[in-house]
Amino acid sequence: MGRRRGGQRTTRRERRNVPQGRAYIQSTFNNTIITFTDASGDVVCWRSAGQSFRGSRKSTPYAAQIATEAATRAAMDIGMREVDVFLKGPGPGREAALRTIEA
Repeated sequence: MGRRRGGQRTTRRERRNVPQGRAYIQSTFNNTIITFTDASGDVVCWRSAGQSFRGSRKSTPYAAQIATEAATRAAMDIGMREVDVFLKGPGPGREAALRTIEA
């Protein structure tokens, strides 16, 4: 019953080391999305305030701060230590996300 027959074996994904990259903060009135990419623009990790909060709470600066902390932690686990930050949008989470990355 619990025995696996046939099929393909899954290969473990190689862990990347990305020392330098870019951080994109897209802040709308309803949500804040933080994306970390490597130098060539391939997405390394991303987080959204909507992953942790729902409704009107996801548009708050606090939700943006929590999402940015999670994305930054994931990027640092990959080895990213230096980023260029690109801001987009007028939302309330914009400055909170920027302050969190700087810290």
